[in-house]
Amino acid sequence: MLNTGKETLYLDYYPGIPNPKTGETMRREYLGMYVVPLKKRNGELQTNKDGSHKYSEADEETIRLAEIIRANRQNELSKAEIYTDAEAEMLKAKERSKGDFIAYFRDLAKDKKESNYNNWMSALKHLQDYTKKSDNATVKRFCDIDLLWCERFRDYLLNVRTHRSDKVVLSNNTAAAYFLKFKIALKSAYKYGYLPKNINEDLKGIKEKETRREFLSLEELKRLVETPCTNPVLKRAALFSALTGLRHSDIRKMRWGEIEEKDGKFTLKYTIQKTGKYDELPISEQAMQLCGERHKPDDLGSAENLCG
Repeated sequence: MLNTGKETLYLDYYPGIPNPKTGETMRREYLGMYVVPLKKRNGELQTNKDGSHKYSEADEETIRLAEIIRANRQNELSKAEIYTDAEAEMLKAKERSKGDFIAYFRDLAKDKKESNYNNWMSALKHLQDYTKKSDNATVKRFCDIDLLWCERFRDYLLNVRTHRSDKVVLSNNTAAAYFLKFKIALKSAYKYGYLPKNINEDLKGIKEKETRREFLSLEELKRLVETPCTNPVLKRAALFSALTGLRHSDIRKMRWGEIEEKDGKFTLKYTIQKTGKYDELPISEQAMQLCGERHKPDDLGSAENLCG
């Protein structure tokens, strides 16, 4: 009974059943129906001989309607027992397809690490903005996703402004990276039975454009070596980056065990922080001198010497 004196009608399931909207197990289904028990003059509730509450004719009709809904639900659940395995699996797939793709994308992002996680979350924000614009909604059911909706999201990314500035359009390669994550999510959703069709197969990605990378000339590198710096660690890190081409994020996480020596030559075997790809990079003797003395394989000695 509510504080207002009304009683809310709901179905109590045991054992629990999957919620058709979220897929999570639920025990109660509220029907959005309310009745008010009749009272005596002294304020006490009127009761029948069996102890149940008495209601007005209108409320009795509401209760009868709730009983019909209960019977229908019971009938639906009972039918599941006579389905074949194939039919049962089809029903499960149908229920899964009613789940929220946006929430699924967010869960995939949570499994990512550090910078990759941030990229996934940025892609998620654009996906949410697009869904709000295209569907005027904050959720997107798997069963409502089609190829056209996905293609329009691709066009959206190629023209949308960044979240940092409403005057700057997403770069082509950033849009390509975000759309690739979208395609990965579609592929995963199909693999685990949330999407009935592999839409990703027919969906063209965004082609990355060639980017020009700037390098220090030998003269500029010599000038950097000769330039005094109040922070020697920062200077060593800058020189190591110039000699190897490594990003600052990859330098910070370097471990001695990733640097192998063979026949007097050094190789860094590592996973790129930004892309998650494995790579092997030759390291010159000059660059190795910046790392200091070798320590245990799991020590961050090289990163500490270079980046503090």
